[in-house]
Amino acid sequence: MTGFMVALVLVAAAVGLLRWRRPAWYWLTFGVTLAVVRVLVRYGSVMDACGLTVPPARWRLALARATNRPTPESRAPRILRLRPTRAGLVLRLKLRPGQDSFDIAAASDRLRHSFSMYGVTSRELRSGVVEVRMTGYDVLKRVQMPAETETRPMRVPVALRQDGSVHYRDYRAIPHALTLGATESGKSVYQRNLVAGLAPMDVALVGIDCKQGVELFPLARRFSALADDPDTAAEVLDALVVRMERIYQLIRAQQRITADVPDAEIAADIWDLPDHLRPVPVVVLVDEVAELALYANKEEEKRRDRIITALVRLAQLGRAAGIYLEICGQRFGSELGKGITMLRAQLTGRTAHRVNDETSANMAFGDISPDAVLAAIQIPAEMRGLAIAGDSSGGWHRIRAPHTSLRQAVNICNRHADRTPDLPELASFRPALSGLADAPLPSAEPSPATA
Repeated sequence: MTGFMVALVLVAAAVGLLRWRRPAWYWLTFGVTLAVVRVLVRYGSVMDACGLTVPPARWRLALARATNRPTPESRAPRILRLRPTRAGLVLRLKLRPGQDSFDIAAASDRLRHSFSMYGVTSRELRSGVVEVRMTGYDVLKRVQMPAETETRPMRVPVALRQDGSVHYRDYRAIPHALTLGATESGKSVYQRNLVAGLAPMDVALVGIDCKQGVELFPLARRFSALADDPDTAAEVLDALVVRMERIYQLIRAQQRITADVPDAEIAADIWDLPDHLRPVPVVVLVDEVAELALYANKEEEKRRDRIITALVRLAQLGRAAGIYLEICGQRFGSELGKGITMLRAQLTGRTAHRVNDETSANMAFGDISPDAVLAAIQIPAEMRGLAIAGDSSGGWHRIRAPHTSLRQAVNICNRHADRTPDLPELASFRPALSGLADAPLPSAEPSPATA
């Protein structure tokens, strides 16, 4: 008996240590079984305590009276499926008549405490069916992306959501996006994950980095065009507008609107064209958009208006031509001048890391959800990489991108450098690659002569 007690104590200590140091391993070994048992045993009482039950139907009450049986109990939503995941549980519920999905969402915090889970979120799948996702531990504390993700053209897994699911950047669903974040907020790491995810795909990357290219130029082998100052950026954007107009002429010539062609085959964008005619899609990454909007004299003001006009035109018309915008910056507000709010209105996707003021959060989510604005300004400084992601539908999520060093992103871009397409309109802006890949990394400590 003494040996059994010692073994039991050791096992309990090992489980506690595993839960503290490796919560993911604990969940996969012990936590998921305990959570399933806890949910199934407590389900009826928890739903009743949270007010998520409905009285029995009248015919059941009448039948109980006629047969002199006990009065039926109130009914909770029926469990359609209970599925364990690598980070929690997914519970699919069938609502009873008179219940609404908002009732489940409003009671999510009480469900979290009652089932002893870390987080609970819900969404309506269809009329009367709600999916409740529960997480067993803080998946954003130490981000580990799944080994297998659902990848398809122009869809990149970039981060992990708070409910344990993967956050994708789908350019065909959300063509243009705005990413905000203060210094040391994790915005650059998010951008590296995006470039690293796009590198293996058949897509052209165009970069505008007005910080002398320190963020994007190390990845130059995978970029078809790069600009490191506002003057070059204006020329690159004008070239993209010319490319967009040429692609529209191609689509117009290949629309196939004769009477013998089915409606589904009529071309309205590049994805309706045959493979041999389809132009390569282009993703434009703008790092620090405020540098493009600032000016100090009349000449710079003209250049600024030219840049903003080109960006607005690409945002309004570029989707069908396969040109997608990824606008990044520390600050994005109406004080950047005319055209900025018009540009923001075309950027459907919004991602906000920690920001220094509420105005920037309002520019990101003020027209989407007040709750997202509140969540964005509450991101702590020590949680680098944590962000709020939303879109114009009003939904939003807490996400965090896995840490990707600049060296890792450079290696991925160099590995897929052969996929970099040559765009005739942007040939003069192709970065010079001599010595980029083979240049030695600078030493950690400068030499005495350099010092």
